[in-house]
Amino acid sequence: MLDPTPAEVDEVLRFVLDEIDTVPELEALLLLWQNRPAAWNAADIARRLYIDPNQAQALLAHLSRKGMVTADPDRADFYRYESRSAERDQLMGRTEAVYRRQIVRIST
Repeated sequence: MLDPTPAEVDEVLRFVLDEIDTVPELEALLLLWQNRPAAWNAADIARRLYIDPNQAQALLAHLSRKGMVTADPDRADFYRYESRSAERDQLMGRTEAVYRRQIVRIST
């Protein structure tokens, strides 16, 4: 992806402020987005994000309640990113790009 425009950066910042509660939550969402359609469990997320498995499970459950990830119907306690719309997918791509380039700004 090309460098995001100022308007795209603003859109990402609004998304993060309105929809994301913590940096680990954002990182879990981005991890599932980057590895779609693979499903991950809390232990896998915890290892990748260097957080406690209980915290990872809580993050995944919270993201699922918000409709940002989906529980895998074939495997208990596994979650994956599932596209809700082309617009959401584009926003996730922009979020990934902005986070990669402006990690401190997004994190704060």
